[in-house]
Amino acid sequence: MSAETPTLNPGQEAVRVRGLRRQYGSRVVIDGLDLSIRHGEFVALLGESGCGKTTLLRALAGLDVIDAGTIVSPAQPAVVFQEHRLLPWATLWRNVALGMDDATGRPLAEAALREVGLAGREDDWPRRLSGGQSQRVALARALVRGPGLLLLDEPFAALDALTRIKMHVLIKELVARHQPGVLLVTHDVDEAISISDRILVMRKGKVAASYDVGTAAHIDREPLRLQLLQELGVDIRNPSDPERPRKAESISLAA
Repeated sequence: MSAETPTLNPGQEAVRVRGLRRQYGSRVVIDGLDLSIRHGEFVALLGESGCGKTTLLRALAGLDVIDAGTIVSPAQPAVVFQEHRLLPWATLWRNVALGMDDATGRPLAEAALREVGLAGREDDWPRRLSGGQSQRVALARALVRGPGLLLLDEPFAALDALTRIKMHVLIKELVARHQPGVLLVTHDVDEAISISDRILVMRKGKVAASYDVGTAAHIDREPLRLQLLQELGVDIRNPSDPERPRKAESISLAA
């Protein structure tokens, strides 16, 4: 295994992966994968369950070892999971400033909570929060140390539709302000299209396809949506006309 973790300067890639391989016993989960994400770039990763998405995210976060290849990334990547993982016995600011001393951590936590719309809630307890508010705290905790790489593992999957839209707006604003490179693992095609600059489709442990979204914001995105669903093996034909693709309803791939 070879992995490097030098701090990258603004303007450089937020993460660079070359020839990544990860296997469990005889089962190869990631096989010779290459990936680059620039600072300020929002990349969504789609793929069927078991294709290696979460394994890749854990490797980038330093939570899993790799068997071959190189990962060059910022010294402090941050992760937001589907479950907010807040400590129920700690106030919100202490959850955000986890691992920091009080003198340094409190003002940074207060500023981070203000950014995610929770100003004045620093001394509240997690049990008093809604699901969306809990994820806002999780985002504040991820961003408080100024990471160069933000890893999102389906953080909005458990939220209702309206809250999810609000979180999409918030995360886009935060990324525009702080300029980390972002990798979002999601099963939701519509979510990927609505908030990302680039969409990658992972298949059999490799990046099988890449689509630019941000540069084509002015065009009809329905063809892209249909193409992504086809890439993911979703049958989008109209039953009354098997030769003609239908306009797909909101579809996400079950985990």
